[in-house]
Amino acid sequence: MNFKGIVSLSLIGLKTNKTRGALTMLGIIIGIAAVIIIMSVGAGAQSLILDQVEKVGSNLIGIMPGNTSEEGPPAAAFGITVTTLKYEDGLAVAQDIPEIVATSSFARGIETISWQNQKTDATFVGTTASYIEVEDTEVASGHFFSQQDEKSISRVAVLGSQIAKDLFDEIDPLGQKIKIRRETFEVIGIMKERGSVAFESPDDQVFIPLRSAQKLLLGINYVNLIRAKVDNNKNVELAIAGIEQILRERHNIRNPNEDDFDVRNQAEALEILTTVTNALKYFLAAIAAISLIVGGIGIMNIMYVTVSERTREIGLRKAVGANKKNLLSQFLIEGIIITMFGGIIGIIVGALVSGSVALVANYLGYSWSFIVTPYSVIVAVTVATAIGLIFGYFPAKTAAKLDPISALRYE
Repeated sequence: MNFKGIVSLSLIGLKTNKTRGALTMLGIIIGIAAVIIIMSVGAGAQSLILDQVEKVGSNLIGIMPGNTSEEGPPAAAFGITVTTLKYEDGLAVAQDIPEIVATSSFARGIETISWQNQKTDATFVGTTASYIEVEDTEVASGHFFSQQDEKSISRVAVLGSQIAKDLFDEIDPLGQKIKIRRETFEVIGIMKERGSVAFESPDDQVFIPLRSAQKLLLGINYVNLIRAKVDNNKNVELAIAGIEQILRERHNIRNPNEDDFDVRNQAEALEILTTVTNALKYFLAAIAAISLIVGGIGIMNIMYVTVSERTREIGLRKAVGANKKNLLSQFLIEGIIITMFGGIIGIIVGALVSGSVALVANYLGYSWSFIVTPYSVIVAVTVATAIGLIFGYFPAKTAAKLDPISALRYE
């Protein structure tokens, strides 16, 4: 019998019990859909994370207190307080390295911000006058504080766009007095709306001069972070080498292994994040693929039942000339057809669910890409076919070995 005839017989066999075939497919559908969803959602989450990091800028260098290995995050990233970076370190980096356009230092905290009877909890950011240039942002109204405000303990504040709305609604905030803890600050500017950057929203922050934040609110003499803006992407590595040299001189460090600071550029951050998110994505996909094995076992069990129920049919076919190869091919193709149809439906279901997740995420304001890669589809189809072959082979072999006389007598 030719291949077309075997396929026709296999389809007839499946049509005789549609319900059983549908239930058999269900395990494959769920498994394939799970793999597609996890791969797609993982890729979408990865695009969101990388987009947030890229928004910071590829020509920015981050300097954090505390040292670590090249592969791992700095100690400060774990919430450990390290006091080795000072305001003067940022000034020295900006002054002594020609490739650095500007630096901005940061010290921050969370407090209740109040104006008259209005209150809101927000992050206050003590920073320098060069924040505008380093972060490539703008003031929508009023002005940012000056270098003189930065160096002195000036009680002035610039509000993020959302904080301004929360506290003042339709009232012009400029010239108004707000309170952070028990300290009073005059509002001199409102920042332009910026959105989420590196998983935080500058629109929900209050900016005050660094010295004011250190002395009036935090009681510290160190900074949590220094950002340096490089004149050209090509000079990033050169600038990093210069920063390391200057900070070692300032901190009296001779052995690089004893550095009390960590210097990273955005390219390194992107590379680390890509590696981590890829590993997580494929790990979750591998876990989801376990359900395919469960589905394959279900196919094998159903095929054994099918062979048992169709014993007389098998005996009759052997009696009229069907050989072992014909019967093996018939039942094997039935298993493959079930998994292929299940795989196609699973891909469609997975794509629809992944698309829905992307729509919801974008509706909520996240930059979430809908990604169903050809690779994930090819893997899904290949795995489905392999499962049909592997788990369909043993029942098909059992059917092919049946003795025709015994099969015809089977009740």
